[in-house]
Amino acid sequence: MAKRALILIQGSKGNGPLYVRAAQRLGLHPITLATDPAQYDYLAAEGSEAIRVDTNDLEALIRECSRLRVTYDIVGITGFASPGESVFVTVGKLCRHFDLPGPDPASVEHCCDKFVQRQLLAQAGVPMPAYRLAANARDVESAAAEIGLPVIVKPAVGCGSSGVRLCRTADEVADHATYLLGGTHVWQSAPRILVEEFAQGSYYGANIMGNEVIAVGTGVFGPPPHFVFCEYLFPAPLTDDEHARIVDVSLSCLQALGLGWGATNIEFRWTRRGPVVIEVNPRLASGESELVQLAYGIDLINEHIKLVIGDECDLRARHSRTAAARFLVPDRDGVLDRIEGTSRAAAVPGVVDVRFYVAPNTPIVRKGDDRDWIGHVIAASTSPAQTKAILQRAVDLISWPITPFPALDE
Repeated sequence: MAKRALILIQGSKGNGPLYVRAAQRLGLHPITLATDPAQYDYLAAEGSEAIRVDTNDLEALIRECSRLRVTYDIVGITGFASPGESVFVTVGKLCRHFDLPGPDPASVEHCCDKFVQRQLLAQAGVPMPAYRLAANARDVESAAAEIGLPVIVKPAVGCGSSGVRLCRTADEVADHATYLLGGTHVWQSAPRILVEEFAQGSYYGANIMGNEVIAVGTGVFGPPPHFVFCEYLFPAPLTDDEHARIVDVSLSCLQALGLGWGATNIEFRWTRRGPVVIEVNPRLASGESELVQLAYGIDLINEHIKLVIGDECDLRARHSRTAAARFLVPDRDGVLDRIEGTSRAAAVPGVVDVRFYVAPNTPIVRKGDDRDWIGHVIAASTSPAQTKAILQRAVDLISWPITPFPALDE
């Protein structure tokens, strides 16, 4: 009898190892198809099969999956937002081709283009910041003047906060537009820039499977002008009414965008108008699944794989705790000298995981997005205050000095 295989398109240093392990626990044989499998260290560490294939070439992926079907029983296909969320459009098309459960590729494609997403949400009356689309620097500056400073300037297509910046002055708007259009930023599609009103207020994220809002968390960002999470907590401290409003707006988003199959993550800011939608992502959020499992006892990755292979999900909460992560983000560029204290931090009662993603002597060059994370500490307890105290105690025990790069001689 042929092995049951789960095909994973591309990889993820965050969720990738979790998907590989969950698939193996479910008795599946995970096979990663990636443009460059070598960039995902966990594949070798987990002993997981990987095949090099151009993941931007749908026909090449169909040929590879067809070849694999001679040996394996392919029971499901899913993927990761690497380098961009358009991979989920490809996943949807592959699922259609091989008659497997999967997302609607047209709906996912609309969602991945943030301007089209905004248009569809606006038509449905979903609360959002004011926004404009710009194709050149002059348009960006005009849009910012129309909306009023401060504004968010970001690529219309992208993920991981790459290229996203808070601009508080006209000069900052002009500088960031020049950067985005100047050839340094790597575009996932034709260069188009979204200029948005800066929605000020607490940040919340809704984790959804199918049409069910499973968990709502809250996050704290590092210093502006970038949006790099430094902490995330589940469940978010919301009243029943506030939670209900986020659920209501979330379901409106799914309906407006034609989503409702598989995993969705919706980002909000709570403003004077209540919850306004910052972004709808047709995937699980990286780094949040472990926290949801600790807080509620629901393994979102395990349940997502079950959905992908056509099995029934079990999304019932097993318990109610508080779980939080502190992401370790460098405050300077340079060389990571050493890492000390991880064992002591891991021994703190309530700490679940202490992990660095980089090794000592690694050059650190900050990019202003999620790639700046070099590690995390995760903790859980019975209350938010206790969990935060545990996190702080653990983080204080860790040392990871960075020596700045030598100054260039003038």
